[in-house]
Amino acid sequence: MSLKGCELATMTRLHRDFFARDTLAVARDLLGQRLVRVLDGARLSGRIVEVEAYVGEEDQACHARCGRTERNAPMYGPPGHAYVYFIYGMHHCLNVVTEEEGYPAAVLIRALEPLEGIERMRSFRGMRTRRGARPDVQLTSGPARLCQALDIDRRFDGADLCAPDARVFLEEGIPIPDDAAATGPRIGVRGDEVAVTVPWRFTVRDSRYVSR
Repeated sequence: MSLKGCELATMTRLHRDFFARDTLAVARDLLGQRLVRVLDGARLSGRIVEVEAYVGEEDQACHARCGRTERNAPMYGPPGHAYVYFIYGMHHCLNVVTEEEGYPAAVLIRALEPLEGIERMRSFRGMRTRRGARPDVQLTSGPARLCQALDIDRRFDGADLCAPDARVFLEEGIPIPDDAAATGPRIGVRGDEVAVTVPWRFTVRDSRYVSR
């Protein structure tokens, strides 16, 4: 059986305790796990190969740097919930809330290796295409791309990813050993020197699905 086949055979959902931990630990451990979207009764999924951590009001790159607002309220909620925001008037980004309720922290899912429903990711939905006739490597290599491919938008902001009937959730995949993981600065962030230099971006080393 292929590596991909072995991974799909697991299908054990991540529980809330997984997310109710230190954000950097959650971010590192999300590498290799599966993000699943149930759409019209079908599964679309991908193996997580790139994430970024955003931790607390002291993190000048975090949306919570100015305190709680209507927009970032899900970050202050229970762990294991989604924080989905809209940027540049055209893109959605999916974050997973971490740590204890009341402390604003989350992990941005930046890139996936597509596993299930790849043709569906390319399909049209009414007059709006998701990823069109793009090669696999471009379908989900970036936070906006993966949300488009999996049809994730603000409807899921604040959604409980651990609920039994969740339409977006995470499953156990294949753990990534330390020698196959890499860290570095977060991409395109603003803030003080710490914000732009801390190595809070985690990737699967040499994965061709990591965003460029």
